[in-house]
Order: sequence, then structure tokens, then C-alpha cells
Amino acid sequence: MGKLLVRLLLGLIFALFGTFNYCSNVSQNPITDEQQRVALSPEQEVALGRQGRQEVVQQLGGLYPSPQLQTYIDQVGQQVVQQSEAAQSPYPFEFHLLDSPDTVNALALPGGQIFITTGLLREMDSEAQLAGVLGHEVGHVVARHGSEHLARRQLGAMLVNAIGIAASDSAQSAQQAAAIAQAVNQLVNLRYGREDELESDRLGLQFMTEADYDPQGLVELMQILESAQSGGNPPEFLSTHPSPDNRIARIEEDIRETYPNGVPPELTEGEQRFSQIVAPEL
Repeated sequence: MGKLLVRLLLGLIFALFGTFNYCSNVSQNPITDEQQRVALSPEQEVALGRQGRQEVVQQLGGLYPSPQLQTYIDQVGQQVVQQSEAAQSPYPFEFHLLDSPDTVNALALPGGQIFITTGLLREMDSEAQLAGVLGHEVGHVVARHGSEHLARRQLGAMLVNAIGIAASDSAQSAQQAAAIAQAVNQLVNLRYGREDELESDRLGLQFMTEADYDPQGLVELMQILESAQSGGNPPEFLSTHPSPDNRIARIEEDIRETYPNGVPPELTEGEQRFSQIVAPEL
């Protein structure tokens, strides 16, 4: 009975400490103006992203061996960042083209490391579509969605350790229980939620149009993904990003609200430039 009480007390201490640590780490996002619970500073996010960059490259086929195409991805990505409000963020954005022709995906690490696969690039036919997906991933970074998930996982890790200590009779079984519960916790937090995706859609739309790209490119991107999904072979992008079905309508509504008199004709779609640069390299 005494040992059980000790385990319960230790479990309670771990749970209280984890909850306090999570709830006390609150900061205001200068771009979205939201109050967020994040454990990492922007400098730590940058360091984390750079540490994880090579792992992503290794997992997804390595970097695509085309300096011309990599330069083009850099140019479009930096235009989206530097000519939009995203330039006010503290992150040194870097864009990477992954040599993964069978994987239709794009992703971002905290701190500004952004990746797009050749599989997704091949599905596109305009620079505005490319700007749309890069802007969307920049939105995830600026909104600190990854860091919010890490903060929740840290809380989850503390709580599952508490559960393991309280529920187990030995140190070894406690570690096993905690490891299993933590793995489940990570799986639950693996996929971005609807609100995160809608916010990144909105930010991506803002950033790409501030960089003089036609917002219809983001709509077309979602239509491409929707078509791939309905074709029975859903793109990898949809394993970490919810289905585009309802997001298309929201993006179109945002476009109408932003441009009630129609999209300005000077905003570029960039079909010809995209074709001239991408087609010969892929």
C-alpha cells in the first residue's frame, strides 16, 4: 500500500510539473497576433530545423541533382517570403527540392526548413501553384504550428510518464508503459488539425499575393491534390495535411473577400516561365 501511494504521488508530481510547464510557456506571435504555448524560442526552432534537415533529406530520396531547378525553387520561395509579411518573422527560410518522384508531398520543419518533392512539382503547371504550396508551408512555420505540436508532445510525455509510474509495479514495466503511451501520443499529434491547415491556407494566400502571384494558383493546387485523391492513389501530402475538399471553398471565399472587384490582372500565374524552367529538368 505504501509503495502504491509513493507511485501515485510521483505520478501526480510529474503530471502537475508537465501541465505547469506547458501552460506557463506562453508567447505572442508577431505575425498572427495569437497567444501560443510553445516551449522553444525562435532561435531553438532554427537550430532544431537545421538538425532535422539532413534526416528529412535522407528519408525522402536526397536532394534533386539540378542546380538550375534548386535555384528556381529558392527564387520563388524567397520571393514569397521577402515580398510579404513573412519577411518580418525571425526565421532564415531555406527551400529544398527532394529527389522523390513517387512521393507527392511538401513539408516544413520549425525554424524555416521547407521541402517539396519532385513528385509534387511534376503535378504542377504554373509558378503560382508552386508559390501557393511554398507559401502554405511558410505559413506553418510563421504560425509556429510545429512548435505548438512539440509543446503538446512534451506535455504528453510528462503525462504518460506519470501514468507509467502510477500504473506499474517495476521500473522496467513503467518505462515500457510510458514508451508505448508516448508513441501513441506522437501519432495523435502527427497530423495537422483543420484549424492549423486553414490558417496556413490563409497565410499562404496572403504571402503569395503580396509577392504578386495569382491566388488562383493555390486553388489549382488543391484541385490537383483532390484529383489525385479521387484517383485512388492519395498523395503523401494528404497523410499530413487534411483533405482539400472543403478548403477549396474557404480559399475561394478568402479570394473574393480580398478582391471584391476581381483579382488584379497584374498578379502573375507564371505558366510559361514554369514550363521553360521545370520541364527540361524533370
